Amino acid sequence: MSLSRSQLLFSAQAFCDAFRDAKPIDEILGHFSSTDGVVAIEHGLPQLAPFLGRNFSGLDGVKQYFETISSVLKYKDMCFSGFVVDEEARKASMKGKACFTWLSTGQSWDEVFAYTLDFDAEGKIKKYEVWADSGAAYLAGRGEL
Repeated sequence: MSLSRSQLLFSAQAFCDAFRDAKPIDEILGHFSSTDGVVAIEHGLPQLAPFLGRNFSGLDGVKQYFETISSVLKYKDMCFSGFVVDEEARKASMKGKACFTWLSTGQSWDEVFAYTLDFDAEGKIKKYEVWADSGAAYLAGRGEL
């Protein structure tokens, strides 16, 4: 099945809206494929934060990723823009902005980050990739920001 640009854009925006609005994890997971090979990756050195630099594989892994994020970070004023969709590759990329706070230290920083989402034939996310300011997260986690 071939998905149109508008279908892929709708799927990407729906996921981003759910994450922005801090919907329950099960609702966020509803945007992901139930097929094998689902993965979440936030790029960076694993020594810097518990959610960086490793593959969170399968729906259980993706759930663990989002649980880990919510156990160490909170965010506000999140928004997404600059959506780019590739119909042939079934991918969408976008820019996000938010103010993040490391819960244990209370240190906050404003950040711009990027997502790339790969979709299956039904418009569900197969691969979720994030590029963000891992240095700021590391320093905030140490109380040194």
